[in-house]
Amino acid sequence: MTTDFQTAREALGARLRELRAEAALEGKALAAALGWQTSKVSRLQNGKQTPSREDLTAWARAVSRPDVEAELHGLLATLDMKQRHRTWRRQLAGGHRGRQEIAVRQTEATKLIRGLEISRVPGLFQTPEYARHIFDANAAFRQIPPTTDAAVEKRMRRQEALYNPGKSFRFILCEAALYHRPCPVDVMAEQLDRLYGLAGQRRIELGIIPFSAQLRRTPAHAFWIYDRRLVIVETISEELWLTGDEDVELYERAFDWLAESAEYGAPARRLIGRARASLDLA
Repeated sequence: MTTDFQTAREALGARLRELRAEAALEGKALAAALGWQTSKVSRLQNGKQTPSREDLTAWARAVSRPDVEAELHGLLATLDMKQRHRTWRRQLAGGHRGRQEIAVRQTEATKLIRGLEISRVPGLFQTPEYARHIFDANAAFRQIPPTTDAAVEKRMRRQEALYNPGKSFRFILCEAALYHRPCPVDVMAEQLDRLYGLAGQRRIELGIIPFSAQLRRTPAHAFWIYDRRLVIVETISEELWLTGDEDVELYERAFDWLAESAEYGAPARRLIGRARASLDLA
């Protein structure tokens, strides 16, 4: 079944083919002029590959039509809009497992992951039992198949990246995430113990924004930044996959501003320890 995204990509490819034909250039000649493989020209024309803005600029100039550069960028923006909104209804129709496999692949392809969580522990840091309660609750809320065992297995597999020397992780948690409990007290205690241990590991920078912190900008929602190529934002109804340079730069600025108000190292561990101690008093 052809998706809206694929339809839009094929339309862009058809426009590229039209421009090449109008310039009386064969595919091989255009590829040579651009310094590309002929196969790339073919994939772009046939809607088999998504071009970058730079690709479109180069194409417009190679066919002596710099005046269509803005038009091509507009078509790409339309294509991006088809891809950026991913409804949970479609993604989770068969349960959580498929989406977790996507998360594994995204993590494997990324060297630096930055993220903000407001009221829960990030999936990369979750214990199996904490994750199980998250998945069970979400399955009930969305009325989807409870593929919890498979989803937990995938999430734990994803966490292997934490021990990969070629990767780094920078996360900010609002202090509320240490107190909001989507699980029983004993599971939360185990989760906080794990978080305390991770806070001291190399390649993992964990900041906690205290309840009393003064902020340059209050956090509107959670988000994750994958290198400098992708931002993922979760809403109740859908995920947003943002790949535009301006979007990435905006979320990087949000991350940096929030990082200014976070506690790190020993002060962060004290905040985690205080939350853990409050469970012992319950």
